[in-house]
Amino acid sequence: MAFPSPLSGRPDPLPGIPRTHEVLGTDLHGPWAEETEVIYLAMGCFWGAERIFWQLPGVVTTAAGYLGGSTPNPTYEEVCTGLTGHAEAVLVAYDPTQTSPELLLKAFWENHDPTTKDRQGNDIGSQYRSAIYWTTPGQEAAARATRDAFEGVITAAGHGRIVTELRPAEEAGPFYYAEAYHQQYLHKNPGGYCNHGPNGYTCPVGLVRQDEVPAQQDVLPPQ
Repeated sequence: MAFPSPLSGRPDPLPGIPRTHEVLGTDLHGPWAEETEVIYLAMGCFWGAERIFWQLPGVVTTAAGYLGGSTPNPTYEEVCTGLTGHAEAVLVAYDPTQTSPELLLKAFWENHDPTTKDRQGNDIGSQYRSAIYWTTPGQEAAARATRDAFEGVITAAGHGRIVTELRPAEEAGPFYYAEAYHQQYLHKNPGGYCNHGPNGYTCPVGLVRQDEVPAQQDVLPPQ
């Protein structure tokens, strides 16, 4: 059986993408302060995922976009075909003096189901896969350590193994900003669709010196 070729996409970014974060008032694209680090997280529909992270202490900005595929500057409709190979992902830029990859990943693991391949609830397709794309060695170490720790928790409770994709962002390819209406969607549409929330399990971080970062409560995104 022959598989369709990737969609050709376009050479330029999608038009109309805003410069400023609707909630945080920060630059959506950078450049940010020199110490700022960026990690890309995919956990199903990026509307709810983005809201989780813009609420966390130490986060400088967030943005919804597409990562991990082969089509340049794809549209939402193209990504939804599954032919571009992208995941719906969230760019999370953060101040490492105020938070850490471990704390961001704690929120990641606790607010979706990382055991379902290419699916979150009723959202089915490769664009909804669970994935972590890191940009620093510290983020990679945190991704692997928290994955192993959380897998121990959920398998002990009788659930399947974690299928989250772990890759360096450089290998996964460029992050393409999604259309303007996707950015901070649940701020602009408070009653909009959200498929994220606490999954009932706690990720045992235990990897962070508590004198290095502020305490953080479990994430309970507003419904």
